[in-house]
Amino acid sequence: MGKRIAFISEHASPLAALGGADAGGQNVYVGEVAKQLATMDYQIDIFTRREDKELPEVVSFGDKIRIIHVNAGPAEDIPKETLLQYMPAFKADMLRFMQEEQITYELIHANFFMSAWVAMALKRELGIPFVVTFHALGHIRRIHQGDNDQFPKERLAIEEEAVREARVIVAECPQDREDLMTYYHAPAEKITVIPCGVNVEELYPVNKSVARSLLGIPYDEKVLLQLGRMVPRKGVDNVIMALAKARCRSSNVRLLIVGGDVDTAKELTRLKQLASDLKISDKVYFLGQKSRQELKYYYTAADIFITTPWYEPFGITPLEAMACGTPVIGSKVGGIKYSVADGHSGALVPPKDPEALARKITTLLQSPAILREMGNNALRRVNKLFTWELVARDMQAVYEGIIGNNDISYPRNFRTEEESVSI
Repeated sequence: MGKRIAFISEHASPLAALGGADAGGQNVYVGEVAKQLATMDYQIDIFTRREDKELPEVVSFGDKIRIIHVNAGPAEDIPKETLLQYMPAFKADMLRFMQEEQITYELIHANFFMSAWVAMALKRELGIPFVVTFHALGHIRRIHQGDNDQFPKERLAIEEEAVREARVIVAECPQDREDLMTYYHAPAEKITVIPCGVNVEELYPVNKSVARSLLGIPYDEKVLLQLGRMVPRKGVDNVIMALAKARCRSSNVRLLIVGGDVDTAKELTRLKQLASDLKISDKVYFLGQKSRQELKYYYTAADIFITTPWYEPFGITPLEAMACGTPVIGSKVGGIKYSVADGHSGALVPPKDPEALARKITTLLQSPAILREMGNNALRRVNKLFTWELVARDMQAVYEGIIGNNDISYPRNFRTEEESVSI
């Protein structure tokens, strides 16, 4: 039997449908890292909060992986901003499960600050060491969201304590590492940079004409794609405004917007009204959520994938687009300025600047040869740097440094922006 690792991801289950208010990159991260580690002979239990009373307590998620639905608060969908109050119950039910199953774990991997709270409580009671990936930092969120940040004030203190108590802090990009050291005084030697990845067996290039035929898109159209959670910080409004300002607006161009559910209906209504006010509703297609199996067709059908959030801890969708051979225009923030090599696999623009984005869209759509070259570069870059297999290998090095009770031999600490720009 392999080594037992507990993942805690209190609000982000790998089983959740993506594109909703609280379902995004963390859900993918937890599931994909677990799958890869299972191939390395780890037994992984993923503990996540029960959001539906009909869900079984234990769900198999592939060989050597179980998802454990923890009773913590009402068994219904609740905004993650209100979940901290239920973390003592989460810890208690997790302990109950471990006792009933007569199992313990050699290591806990906490995802997000509330999972870190649970991991710290278990460390105090059971002595189990933990690793933490924050996925987003409260200090940085406050800077960008101000009074719109609805998380409780205790978040910052919990993150600061987790920085002190964790054996290793996994930063997802160089900016994340810098923020941890600047705002949390995290020791550099305690941080390792391991990025997010992409499943290249699930997302890969398909024939563009086939993809467009399946989606009912004429081959001679220019297609822009925005895909992800429909929340204000993702900057979808910036993309719509840019389309209205681009000089190509009178040509055969359409913008596909994929994502959104009932929890994001207000934001979708606002975006649709914006497109109407700008008189480009005929060019903007709101397509709702799509299955993971369908995404490669949308990514491949697009000439350019666009993502311009004004705050993004990492951002997995640019990697997914690149894995399908599609160049990316992204905002120069967080992990995007690391994953997208400006002028090589795509382009970077300032956030909240529709004029700059419009200029870049116009330039690239008028340069099909450059787009083809960028798409080829994007595909090579993902396969060289950003697969979940590579992520899991790095994570394994961290785990073994802790479990083996040896000096931690950190993984590559990944490449800096400068070192990786030509890949």
